[in-house]
Parts: sequence; structure tokens; C-alpha cells
Amino acid sequence: MKYIISIIKPFKLEQVRDALSAAGVAGMTISEVKGFGRQKGQTEIYRGAEYTTNMLPKVKIEIATTDAMTAKVVETIQQAASTEAIGDGKIFVFDLESALRIRTAETGDQAL
Repeated sequence: MKYIISIIKPFKLEQVRDALSAAGVAGMTISEVKGFGRQKGQTEIYRGAEYTTNMLPKVKIEIATTDAMTAKVVETIQQAASTEAIGDGKIFVFDLESALRIRTAETGDQAL
């Protein structure tokens, strides 16, 4: 099993969620987060005054999936989240040692 974390631009969330659902992803966890990467923030203008924000709003998507679905999930996120501009985000893939569904006590792939 794998645990996939992706950080994307907020306005791409619906498109990514719809694409993942169409690809067969049964569930995911979404969090609103802030952070920065290489772009180190951005300059904004508010009421005529220019200011720099160093933490940009992003969305974090967390998905637990089977080994067989990992490549498809990563490719789906990459295609749906891409704007081909700086700050599109990142995708991280981790090994997932175990999973347990609390209600039924199913473990492993069956718990996903």
C-alpha cells in the first residue's frame, strides 16, 4: 500500500477530485494549508499598498491506495492539477505499512 500526499493550488481542487473519482479513488482527506516553495511567496496590492506574502494558500490531498493504483493516482493528480505555471505543487508517495477499518476491523488493502 502507498500513502500519497499532494499539495496543489486551491482552485484546482474540484478538477482533481473529479478526476480522482473517475479514476476509481474511493476516498481522500483534504486540508487547507499554507506554505511556499521555490517562488518564496508573492507580491499583492491591497488598498493601494504593496505587500509581500510569504505563505501561499494551498490544498493538501491525502490518499491511501493499493500498490497497483499508485501510478494511476499520481498521474491523475499531476494531469488535473497542472497549470504549467510555477507553484502548481508537489506529490509525495510513501510506503504505508498497515491500514485498519475501524468499523469492520478489515486490514490491508481491504481496509482501503
